[in-house]
Amino acid sequence: MRALVLPGLLSVGMAATGAGALEGQSLKHYSTTRQFHGEVRLAAKIEFGGGTLNVGAGAPGSLYAMQLSYDAERFQPVSRWESGTSTVTLGLASRDKGTVGVGGTKQDQVADVQFSPQADLNLSMATGAAKSVVDLGGLRLSSLVVETGASQTEVRFSKRNAMRCTAAEFRAGVAELTVVGLGNSLCDRVSFEGGMGSVVLDYSGAWTADAKLEATLAVGGLTLRIPRAVGVTITTEQFLASFQPAGFTRQGNRYTSSNNATAARHLDIALTTSLGGVTVEWLD
Repeated sequence: MRALVLPGLLSVGMAATGAGALEGQSLKHYSTTRQFHGEVRLAAKIEFGGGTLNVGAGAPGSLYAMQLSYDAERFQPVSRWESGTSTVTLGLASRDKGTVGVGGTKQDQVADVQFSPQADLNLSMATGAAKSVVDLGGLRLSSLVVETGASQTEVRFSKRNAMRCTAAEFRAGVAELTVVGLGNSLCDRVSFEGGMGSVVLDYSGAWTADAKLEATLAVGGLTLRIPRAVGVTITTEQFLASFQPAGFTRQGNRYTSSNNATAARHLDIALTTSLGGVTVEWLD
């Protein structure tokens, strides 16, 4: 593998036998990092077709870093830095089609990606048949887009966001998606669009302002976990006979929590669903 070195960017690749390799096949290892030079903002794109993906905060002195174990016969690492826009694209691309995707590979591909806690982060992620754990605690998240295919994804806000987040968008196919700590995200608006699968949106955390959620669900289940102290209004596109959440009063297609008038913080939910099931769980 040829190592590419650019100013301020260290990119290293080397071959090795992976512990998860199958029947004599081997995984290669690759790492890339860029030092932090006082950048105010970073736009980051992660494209990962399959395997295990871990994303989190890194060392303050590193703007971003990625470590990969991958099937070199079918994939090649992606690490593109655009200095003019402070944009980085990280992940894996298929050698056959030049696009991200794992096809029938069953090797234990792993990607670990870290971002600096000092730069305002605009993060966009697209994953295929992957198992992802994304911990955004400790980062300065300004916006978030997560798109998943046939995957298992957990997004955590383990610590309060260091800045206001304009929007967090989640789009899931046949997937299991869990988002924990949305109260810590400080996102003004959250949107979810799902096809089939199981989704949990957990609003625990340190609320500092009101929030909005737009949720569209075709088939599958959506569970909303909301602190009991938060006042909630749910507006559905049409009357749902099977939707009878505890602690709410209904007026037409509008549901209002009993504490809505006195609550210090409020969550306004616009809900659209056809065959999906929606459950509200109160957090004490």
